[in-house]
Amino acid sequence: MNRSKNLLVLALGAALFGSGCGDKTATAPSTAETTSSAVASSALMSAATRDDDKFIGKPLVSHIYSADPSAHVFNDRVYIYPSHDIDSGITSTGEGDKFDMKDYHVFSIDKKAMEKSSLENGAEVTDHGAALKLEDIPWASRQLWAPDAAEKEGKFFLFFPAKDTDGIFRIGVATSDSPSGPFAAEPEPIKGSFSIDPAVFKDDDGSHYLYFGGIWGGQLQRWSSGSYVDEDKYPASNEPALTPKVARLSSDLLQFAEAPRDVQILDNAGNPLLGSDSNRRFFEGAWLHKFNGKYYFSYSTGDTHYIAYATGDSPYGPFTHQGIVLMPVMGWTTHHSIVEVDGKWFLFYHDSEISGGKTYLRNIKATELIHNEDGSIRTVDAYLN
Repeated sequence: MNRSKNLLVLALGAALFGSGCGDKTATAPSTAETTSSAVASSALMSAATRDDDKFIGKPLVSHIYSADPSAHVFNDRVYIYPSHDIDSGITSTGEGDKFDMKDYHVFSIDKKAMEKSSLENGAEVTDHGAALKLEDIPWASRQLWAPDAAEKEGKFFLFFPAKDTDGIFRIGVATSDSPSGPFAAEPEPIKGSFSIDPAVFKDDDGSHYLYFGGIWGGQLQRWSSGSYVDEDKYPASNEPALTPKVARLSSDLLQFAEAPRDVQILDNAGNPLLGSDSNRRFFEGAWLHKFNGKYYFSYSTGDTHYIAYATGDSPYGPFTHQGIVLMPVMGWTTHHSIVEVDGKWFLFYHDSEISGGKTYLRNIKATELIHNEDGSIRTVDAYLN
């Protein structure tokens, strides 16, 4: 497969069209992804001109497609909670309709296999089967997009977005006594929740925070008034960009303990990033990790295809933009998670290697993440130059 040709096709297409069960052991890849905005970005076009087609790592799972990997260490194993891509047969590209996922699978890796060389050359990954199905979620109608998970007092929580019967994305939660599921969904979504891409962060004091939000298909642009309106409202190019949201969770992790707040992402001068700043502003895919007492908020820039990061002194922010975690990958948007395993840090991400560049059929990958001595993150390029 020639990466340059695939990326060029994707870029031109974007400009034209817009934005099993039981445990199974696999030794190859998995896929996942989402869609993005209407104009092919300069970042992707730049990547399309690169004459390299070698990936730094192999997919972790190959027998099904999966994407948007959220990784956590539970019970001395690394558990991965991705979305499960399928070829839905839907031809519409509006609002991410092709991403019509219907269940979640949970994967796990032995901590001993968490080495850069092992992950990039095909670690042994266990597929624990379908952990939650759309048909078992009373309030949901379609589109099980990127999830995340948390643990408290031996109980495990799966947070997930789905459209309700009115076609509005909400965030639900399901529980299990095992990190691999099966999970039982609560009868209603989290009260006051909206949009997509939930990500849970547990702070040192035991508090849990839920970050969420995504524009375009994630509908964040329809909530600027505080209520849902069936109309896209984006800020002007000289206005502050749309912000992700955060709310501290209740003690049982089933509801918000407070109203969601804006997560402010600032430039080095302390000003909010503008709507026109597509190389740095938030699009979707929030994640938070803590390193040396500092909070690192990372996210996808969407139509410019970076995973960017910003740092702050509180889980609420504000966060100051610092740089890039991950350069553009094969596919359209990009999604990630960052996890510490026995003192080492790892980046989980996806691309579309297995499907040859189909943006709705992705596979998950992982590599080591390096924090430099000054606290900055060493940028990862998922391809060999």
